[in-house]
Amino acid sequence: MLIDPNPHAPLERPCALSVDDLTVAYHSKPAIWDVDLDVPEGVLMGIVGPNGAGKSTFIKAVLNLIPRAAGTVRFYGQPHAQARHLVGYVPQRGSVDWDFPTSVLDVVLMGLYGKLGWFRRPGRRERELARHALDQVGLADFAERQISQLSGGQQQRTFLARALVQDAQLYFMDEPFAAVDAVTERAIVGILRELRERGKTVLVVHHDLQTVEEYFDWVTLLNVEVVASGPTANAFTPDNLNKTYGGRVSTLSDGRILAAMGD
Repeated sequence: MLIDPNPHAPLERPCALSVDDLTVAYHSKPAIWDVDLDVPEGVLMGIVGPNGAGKSTFIKAVLNLIPRAAGTVRFYGQPHAQARHLVGYVPQRGSVDWDFPTSVLDVVLMGLYGKLGWFRRPGRRERELARHALDQVGLADFAERQISQLSGGQQQRTFLARALVQDAQLYFMDEPFAAVDAVTERAIVGILRELRERGKTVLVVHHDLQTVEEYFDWVTLLNVEVVASGPTANAFTPDNLNKTYGGRVSTLSDGRILAAMGD
């Protein structure tokens, strides 16, 4: 594994996420292998790699949503069971049944169940928090609408509001920009940057190589194993990208990344 050192990087900050020797296998074939990763507090990090590289698997394994073959994970030095209140998660939009008969507000309120418990009903304060989160993502007028009536971009914003209402310290977002319009993408980027400014740590599975340098100050290049991780200026290089994508990265004459061929 190549870790790009940077004497000016925020390694002195507390470690928001520490992953050691993480391995996940399906039918004896590793989906991610021996992943070591330390993510400092307060960074906005993109997780980049080709299709099938294990990016979503990595997030799910870290959050104990799928079994691990090996490895340990710590959130601010604590295992997941003790750190649930510190963690927010935005899954892939396609993983949810959007025909389920519930309102946008109710979906956002689900983000508070970890604090409320399943047997305590949300009260006025919780509804105010949920409505504030919807206002942050531009969906204040959609609170009572059924989720089946939302567009793809509005569904993604609903997921984001559900995560925001948790007021977590560490957020995991699995392809939040997938199949959303330009307006929604800009809105999401603005929210992610605001979270970073508030000292939160955000990890985002991302596909568009052309926007990595604009969106993220930290990046991890993953293809089953970690190829490189660190400040974007150091880790997001043509050499590291070619190692990650098997030499299938196109660059412009000035060295800027254009795209990964076949991804």
